[in-house]
Amino acid sequence: MSHQLPLALRLQHAPCLDDFIVGNNQALLDALARTLDGEGEQLIFIAGATGSGRSHLLLGQCAAAEARGRHSAYLPLGEHATLAPQMLDGLEALDLVAVDDVDAIAGDMAWERALFGLFNRCRDSRTTMLFSAAAGPALLPLQLADLRSRLAWGLSFAVQPLDDGGRLALLTALAQRCALQLPDDVARYLLERGPRHPSALVAAMELLDRASLAEKRRLTIPFVRSQLEL
Repeated sequence: MSHQLPLALRLQHAPCLDDFIVGNNQALLDALARTLDGEGEQLIFIAGATGSGRSHLLLGQCAAAEARGRHSAYLPLGEHATLAPQMLDGLEALDLVAVDDVDAIAGDMAWERALFGLFNRCRDSRTTMLFSAAAGPALLPLQLADLRSRLAWGLSFAVQPLDDGGRLALLTALAQRCALQLPDDVARYLLERGPRHPSALVAAMELLDRASLAEKRRLTIPFVRSQLEL
């Protein structure tokens, strides 16, 4: 029997800071809040593995700045192959520049020089800068040593992984977002048997949301087990 899957993915929406599960990252969130208040460091560097939430934080900070009437730009350098270094020209006129996946341009001297120039212009214009990569500034395989040293000038944080309490908070938030009832026994089962990585946990909840809507089933352990093949 075929099932018509819902077209909309209810868990997908623009990231915001309120959606970020803080866990052991309160100091990082406090630093971001201070920059929004105009009292924080001009430069914050965020290190974390893929799926750790660093992109969420950069996008959320941009959204928070825009909500306050400021102008921002989010630059996903993981997509630099489809972009041009010239797109960095003039961004120092903005209030906030958030540069994601800095490590993706390592070894590309055109991009490294362009980013170095942007950094210096933003510093002079007092534009707030957020950078992120898989590792901290000192460990980035950048060819331009001056760029690497500049990125270490401000505050640097490593996104701390979620513990079980944080993963439970994430599951609860995801269920609430799409109006799914998540019984305690199902939540415990997902914590024990489900994926540990936050991005994989989000993908699992997206799958369960679609399946629950399509089959008009509530979340039970047997249903979750069959859908996620646990």
